[in-house]
Amino acid sequence: MFDPGGRVAPRAPVVHSGEVSTPDPESYADSPTTLAAALRETGYLADDGLATAAYLAMKMNRPLFCEGEPGTGKTALAQALAQVMGAELIRLQCHDGIDASQALYDWDFPRQLLHLRTLEAAATAEHGTLDADAVEASLYADRFLLARPILRALRTSPAVLLVDEIDRADDEFEAFLLEVLSEHAVTIPEIGEIKAVSPPVVVLTSNRTREVHDALKRRCLYLWLDHPDVAREIEILRSRLPGVPERLAQQVAAAAHRLRQADLIKPPGVAESLDWARALQLVGARTLDVDSAARTLGAVLKYREDADRVRDRLESLLAS
Repeated sequence: MFDPGGRVAPRAPVVHSGEVSTPDPESYADSPTTLAAALRETGYLADDGLATAAYLAMKMNRPLFCEGEPGTGKTALAQALAQVMGAELIRLQCHDGIDASQALYDWDFPRQLLHLRTLEAAATAEHGTLDADAVEASLYADRFLLARPILRALRTSPAVLLVDEIDRADDEFEAFLLEVLSEHAVTIPEIGEIKAVSPPVVVLTSNRTREVHDALKRRCLYLWLDHPDVAREIEILRSRLPGVPERLAQQVAAAAHRLRQADLIKPPGVAESLDWARALQLVGARTLDVDSAARTLGAVLKYREDADRVRDRLESLLAS
């Protein structure tokens, strides 16, 4: 279904300046099947449902809202789409207390202050006076504007905007985001409206730590991402780590599947499975046994309580 191990090396962004050539979806996605094949080339394995949702999001110019447990490939989907499109991936990491200035824009106050002092010094040297209106206008020029992720995405083409973990933000930020996504434009009082010539592809992710409001979800196409089954996870491991022995990939995938069914604080995602397989390779393990598993648990489990619980039952966990 997915592979969170994929990494993106997008082309340099094209910033709006006059006429802009917008991305042509036909060049990389004339059907869900074509898009799935393009994603596979990046190392991201998409099933029919995921490929169709991503295809429709691009064709319909609608944000794609991805929910699921951590480690199911939500963030990696945005990375893979950016690579497929040759687009810049612009990431907005949400957190408790995030506000519009952190997501949209801010002013470079130190540079503005330095500019003001330079004008004052020049006026003093010339025994002149400053025009207050002209000074104010010069202080709020574009060169002093600090573009945060959303503004950067609106001014860049092509772009993929990843709004990561929207469930960690508050209701007010959701409302702000809904307005921006609806209009694909923002208004900066000192400059005016900035509207995207070519709207970015938008991927929102949520680990469902809280329910996101219906108003935002209705604006988006919805996709639930689950952990892959054992067969698909083996395929992911073999795809991302071609040198891993087939038997080891099978054992790691089966063990990770069992760990997700255990009562753990943080069940491993596919990214942890990849780390575990890679760690086992590095210590020279050809198969997953009790000794090699115990030595490399730190690659797959991230809480002491989980590691202690699993160590006590490694033999049953690894039994095939």
